[in-house]
Amino acid sequence: MSSTVADPSHPERRCGPQEGAHDRRSAGRLQATVLAGGEHLLAAREAQLVARELAAERRDVVLEQQNQQLALRQAQIAERERHAQRRLRARERELSRLRGANAQLVMATLGAQELTEEVRRAKDRMGYLAHHDFLTNLPNRVLLMERLAQAIAMAARQGSRMAVLFVDLDRFKVINDSLGHAIGDLLLQAVGQRLLSVLRTTDTACRQGGDEFVVLLAEVANERAVAELADTLCRAIAEPYQLDGETIHIGGTIGISMYPEDGKDAETLIRNADMAMYHGKHSGRNRSYFYRPEMNLRVVERQRIEADLHRALGLGEFALHYQPRVNLASGAITGAEALLRWTHPEHGAVAPSRFIPVAEDCGLIVPLGEWVLREACMQVARWKSEGLDPGVIAVNISALEFRDDGFVGRLRAVLADSGLTPACLELEITEGVLMHDAGASAAILHELKEIGVLLAIDDFGTGYSSLSYLNRFPIDVLKIDQSFVRDIRAAPGDGVIVGAVIAMGRSLGQRVVAEGVEEVEQLNFLRARHCDEGQGYLLGRPMPAGSFGALLVAGGEIPP
Repeated sequence: MSSTVADPSHPERRCGPQEGAHDRRSAGRLQATVLAGGEHLLAAREAQLVARELAAERRDVVLEQQNQQLALRQAQIAERERHAQRRLRARERELSRLRGANAQLVMATLGAQELTEEVRRAKDRMGYLAHHDFLTNLPNRVLLMERLAQAIAMAARQGSRMAVLFVDLDRFKVINDSLGHAIGDLLLQAVGQRLLSVLRTTDTACRQGGDEFVVLLAEVANERAVAELADTLCRAIAEPYQLDGETIHIGGTIGISMYPEDGKDAETLIRNADMAMYHGKHSGRNRSYFYRPEMNLRVVERQRIEADLHRALGLGEFALHYQPRVNLASGAITGAEALLRWTHPEHGAVAPSRFIPVAEDCGLIVPLGEWVLREACMQVARWKSEGLDPGVIAVNISALEFRDDGFVGRLRAVLADSGLTPACLELEITEGVLMHDAGASAAILHELKEIGVLLAIDDFGTGYSSLSYLNRFPIDVLKIDQSFVRDIRAAPGDGVIVGAVIAMGRSLGQRVVAEGVEEVEQLNFLRARHCDEGQGYLLGRPMPAGSFGALLVAGGEIPP
């Protein structure tokens, strides 16, 4: 069953006035109810919306607070992480510093150990070098003196004998200068090894310096045993040496002193052995010589001569003599050699062979040589001013003069002061001096040639010159040493060297002068070989300046 609501507008239903009013009231109430319900519903919706908005706002606030708290926590976490990182880095830096410090400490410790070891090695090396020769590794003088003192003390306690040998190499300077210092060093090392090969293990060989060695023989029986060992040393030294492709021959002169006869301390024993060696140099080399007290006389004489030379140079005790030089073909005097003479106020004439070596040893030869050069030039200038023609005056130049830095300057000054034409002066220089340093010698010779003086090689044939250097030197004159001229005799074959020198000089365009002509046979030989000039007692003895001037006045010729 269905209920149908009457619809006033429906055609099948019609309501009366009461029914209509009732319906209108009902409809009004219904409408009011509906309206009231709608308003209530609207209010409820608005309230719901407001509540939702408030809830959303609260959620937003809560969310904002949560975000802020989250951000704060994140910031706090980040700060804690940064702090942790800083602390971590700080710890790492500290650890790194500690590791570095520890490493430095370790390295410093190792370095200190290495430095200590290096210092120890350096001290050991310095101690070794302080007692050994750097070149030969032989004991040096310091160690020798220590061992000598020990050996002397032991010999004194035991009443035994010992010996000191002073060894000096013969002609070492020539070898060192001609072949070079490198060869010279090798030679010294080889000599040191040969000494060791001969000596006993109880003996000591030391290098004194230069080409000098000192040998200590401990506990020797007698002089004969020492002499035999010294002769063995001489033979060992004289054996040929093969050094850097060169075959070297050298000898050694040995001086010997004995304990206790020749000295009771190290210095005296060495000095007396040195004196015996020095005596041997003038008596015959490549041998051994025992010290004898009379050798002291020579040393005392040398010291006296040296003192007198200093005085003589200041007091004018020296003079020049002039030995004529003669043209062998014509007999005419072509010049003279100026020779130094010394008249001692107490001892009279002193032979040049006695005082010239002393002057060279003590260095007086340089001022003495300058005096000779100046006096000779002044004398030639005086002769020329008198209308005389002395020809060429030759002056000997020593090794020390030639190597002296001021020599060329002094020569220029002497020529300027005397006014002498340079071509009137001839400088005589030995082969040994020129070959000391051939390159430097050539330079000095060319400088002298630029001045205009003449140059001569004195004592030609006795040195060790090279013909190639002889051709390079600007030499004007070759002087044949008198030892070769002395060998000229009537027998066939004599004078071969003289003839060869004459021929060589002529081929090189040099004048040849023969020294020491004392016999007619020698003069005839030289003339037959067309030697240019001669000098010697047969042709004229050395004479004072006045006598030589008188000879020039008389005509200046030696009879043929």
